[in-house]
Amino acid sequence: MCLALAARDDLPGFVVVSDPALLRSRAAQIGLDVTIIEVAGKGDIPGGAAAGELRVVPFPFPVAAECGHPDTANARTLLDGLRHAVDGCRKGRYRALVTAPLHKGVINDAGIPFSGHTEFLAECSNAPLPVMMLAAGELRIALATTHLPLRDVPDAITPDRLRGVLSILLHDLRSRFGIAAPEVVVCGLNPHAGEGGHLGTEDGEIIAPVVAEFAAAGERVRGPLPADTAFTPAAGPRDAILAMYHDQGLPVLK
Repeated sequence: MCLALAARDDLPGFVVVSDPALLRSRAAQIGLDVTIIEVAGKGDIPGGAAAGELRVVPFPFPVAAECGHPDTANARTLLDGLRHAVDGCRKGRYRALVTAPLHKGVINDAGIPFSGHTEFLAECSNAPLPVMMLAAGELRIALATTHLPLRDVPDAITPDRLRGVLSILLHDLRSRFGIAAPEVVVCGLNPHAGEGGHLGTEDGEIIAPVVAEFAAAGERVRGPLPADTAFTPAAGPRDAILAMYHDQGLPVLK
């Protein structure tokens, strides 16, 4: 993707944190005439690159990267590059960060505990409660939990966590999306949102009381609703949906 973007001339601040040798090799493999320009990772990034040029902050891998065969020997360097990019954003060298896919299993096999970008970014920025949001146009889906095995999700959904996630979600809908009075639909955890307690008690005992607290405080929050209702017009107007686990809302986005 970054090699294809290098053909454009409307991304003056675009830089890549990666292995220059890897990018040169991939450009040759796919037949793209891209000139890799290595730039320092400290201080100001020099002016915009011309079309066909790609500026790269070099983080060379110890082992040459092979398509389809990620190597645990490269895991530490990959995370070092990601940490550099996060640090650059925090210190104002970069204005935004776009991450590429990575293989969580290979990083863990290298002996480095890693559950995902979300938690890594939270660690780098000392954020006590990261909230992931998936967005596509007007569809916004926040997640109450992130990268957890499904068997661990119910225990992770506590009143305090839901209060924290909802507070962050409402705050950011106002401050980052400019929505003065955001409406949030909250998904249930169990099928049919627990079916009155017959298919699980978390919806009635944990989720519903927290939703009621926010509604009583004047927030436009409602639920819990079954996911197959929350994502349909029957749920009514909404600026965001709060799903209980990572993949609950992904099929809709895909």
